[in-house]
Amino acid sequence: MGSDVITASTVVAGPPSAVFAILADPRQHPRIDGSGTVRGTVSGPERLSLGAEFGMDMKQGAPYKVKNRVVEFEEDRLIAWRHFGQHRWRYELEPVEGGTRVTESWDLTRYPAPVRVVMRTLMGGRTKKAIEETLVRLGRAVAEDAARP
Repeated sequence: MGSDVITASTVVAGPPSAVFAILADPRQHPRIDGSGTVRGTVSGPERLSLGAEFGMDMKQGAPYKVKNRVVEFEEDRLIAWRHFGQHRWRYELEPVEGGTRVTESWDLTRYPAPVRVVMRTLMGGRTKKAIEETLVRLGRAVAEDAARP
């Protein structure tokens, strides 16, 4: 049996404020998306905050749009959002030697147990790989931003 929270962590060479600046800007999400499904931002603020809503152009087979709402927020430490489903995408930041430990998770715990099993079975492996790739891209984005004059 798998976990109801699929997670991965990495250390990004940059301060939490630099990492959070990318995560809290929905226009940056296509830049860091490791799943290949996020195509662009269609609505929302330039900077996310608790309760903020933002829409994204997506494509997984067919194109579609999704509206997300920020449901957890602590400046430079934590941000999470969800759409109409109950699962949450969460990023937790912790300052460590050499930068910031970033933990991304896909949290299914708010679904009834049978739904969690189905979602984990159908999407768990693919989601784990996407999270790992997102963390690589996030690290690259932080480095690129730091190198800009």
